[in-house]
Amino acid sequence: MDSLMRAMVVMSVVICALSAMGSLPQLAEAKHAGITRRYTFNIVAKNIRRLCHAKPVATVNGQVPGPTLIAREGDRVLVKVVNNAQYNITIHWHGVRQLQSGWADGPAYVTQCPIQTGQTYVYNFTITGQRGTLLWHAHASWLRSTVYGAIVILPRRHVPFPFPTPHQDIPIIFGEWWNVDPEAVISQALQTGGAPNVSDSYTINGHPGPLYNCSAKDTFSLMVAPGKTYLLRLINAALNDELFFSIANHSLTVVEADAIYVKPFSTNVVVLAPGQTTNVLLTTKIQPPNASFLMSARPYATGPATFDNSTTAGILQYQTNLTSSSSSRSKFRLLSPSLPTINDTNFVTSFTQKLKSLANNQFPANVPQKVDKQFFFTVGLGTSPCPKNQTCQGPNGTKLTASINNVSFVLPSIAMLQTHFSGKLAGVYTTDFPNNPPFPFNYIGPPPNNTMVTSGTKAVVLKFNTSVEVVLQDTGILGAESHPLHLHGFNFFVMGQGFGNYDPSKDPAKFNLVDPMERNTVGVPSGGWVAIRFLADNPGVWLMHCHLEVHTSWGLKMAWVVMDGTLPNQKLPPPPSDLPKC
Repeated sequence: MDSLMRAMVVMSVVICALSAMGSLPQLAEAKHAGITRRYTFNIVAKNIRRLCHAKPVATVNGQVPGPTLIAREGDRVLVKVVNNAQYNITIHWHGVRQLQSGWADGPAYVTQCPIQTGQTYVYNFTITGQRGTLLWHAHASWLRSTVYGAIVILPRRHVPFPFPTPHQDIPIIFGEWWNVDPEAVISQALQTGGAPNVSDSYTINGHPGPLYNCSAKDTFSLMVAPGKTYLLRLINAALNDELFFSIANHSLTVVEADAIYVKPFSTNVVVLAPGQTTNVLLTTKIQPPNASFLMSARPYATGPATFDNSTTAGILQYQTNLTSSSSSRSKFRLLSPSLPTINDTNFVTSFTQKLKSLANNQFPANVPQKVDKQFFFTVGLGTSPCPKNQTCQGPNGTKLTASINNVSFVLPSIAMLQTHFSGKLAGVYTTDFPNNPPFPFNYIGPPPNNTMVTSGTKAVVLKFNTSVEVVLQDTGILGAESHPLHLHGFNFFVMGQGFGNYDPSKDPAKFNLVDPMERNTVGVPSGGWVAIRFLADNPGVWLMHCHLEVHTSWGLKMAWVVMDGTLPNQKLPPPPSDLPKC
């Protein structure tokens, strides 16, 4: 390693330490584009106390959230993951395209076998054509409840943001906390067939905040200067809840979502589904007020299931307040924001419709204008039979499950990407995933008499460069519900959405072919549909799943298999030598 690279490694460690304190340095840390960034993620158990409850949890480097991964567009990233915890684990780099690096994508038993206790794996990928905010998290069972962190992709050197350069850059990551072990929570739910116990709190940068018991001192605080503009990198890393976020008496300007620049718009409230990111500009007041301001987040919930109906909060304070005496500071008002009601689908729809790609010469929206393959996928909950000699807690003594096109996905015991590369699919997965629901019905009307689903490990095979359109339709079989669907390995364009049953004869006329939002995770509206398009230009096996972790655990997922193209840069390379074995 030469002296420049050693300096960069040391500087990356400093950056991670600074980001853990809630602020990122500006562009000074990278002196050259296209460098190699090296990180080490030690998966270790650490005792953490929240809400007057202490427990050992899986962490990266003893931190929750874990370290911020910082790179520039064009950089190569090497992350050495050393598993010293009791659980087998993988890490997913959520939203990173992974062009020709499918072996580094991370979902357990899809692109790799888990990293077992005592083992090491190096994730090796290059940031290509992306800049903005993403996230990384564990992708095995519910370990991402504490194993998660931010990905910050800076523009190439000398390439400015398409918005005013911020004074400071701050990741704000929302999470969930259980007083008990989340692994035990989902294990019990899968065994009994009922819904899992909900979390005990939400968190901001790992802290529950002053609205929970025992948490007045366990609160994230953001100090700001008057008359400055800050870039807040909002990340929803919660497991099972979409969240509203607002700062009392302050407006936010949305400039990016899922690492895609958007046409800026102002709002007092942002909504994010799990797995989604949103960058906002916060311009502070010129005259420092004699007040502090809550930054609050609480759930947007639409389904019939119980949920954690609580509010996490941090505190926004003006730096000049700190020069005041303690007696005068104690008289400052603590103001709270006004958040939408828990089930305010109208607000969510309005907010979502404001998200549009920049679609200019520098940042074009390369929307597929023609479609080679069309798919219609129903997404929702269902039931499966209760095993003999067992009592189940689902509807009418069944087990709760979830499916796409009535197929509940079963993870194999061997990684799908390995079998795809070897061509030996037998006994691992089949390529007969249905293009349409097997039994059409009124998807948002009364449920059918038979709510049982089938199960299997099924995928759709796509030729390289196929232009794909997928309509995702919510079902009301066990109650209509919003489902945030995440596609690995690709960004897609959100062509249109609506409520009720999708009408293929009328609804395509409403599609946005000019500046639709490009992203990696989209909410299927409760009782409605959303249409997406993507170009299958990335060879490999790519998971698509609901990012509500409970629904993923119940099988609301499927896989796309994209074949190699003809050119060398259109082919999946051989697996790395240290790829974990099952």
